[in-house]
Amino acid sequence: MATEDRGFASMDPEKQREIARKGGRAAHEKGTAHEWTTDEARTAGRKGGITSHQRRRERRGQQAGPSRSPESDM
Repeated sequence: MATEDRGFASMDPEKQREIARKGGRAAHEKGTAHEWTTDEARTAGRKGGITSHQRRRERRGQQAGPSRSPESDM
């Protein structure tokens, strides 16, 4: 059996959804599933957006090379 023929990621997307759906239902029945409140979702979304934009700015800064200040030209 080849390694690409094994595991969850190699399954048919419909089969993945079926298994994930069963896991979600089981977690809710057990009481261990996390359900977001409006405030929790808003806070998480804000944190994700800030982190994403911060990383993008850092990458842009690294690609541009070292910044030069006007004083260094004197």
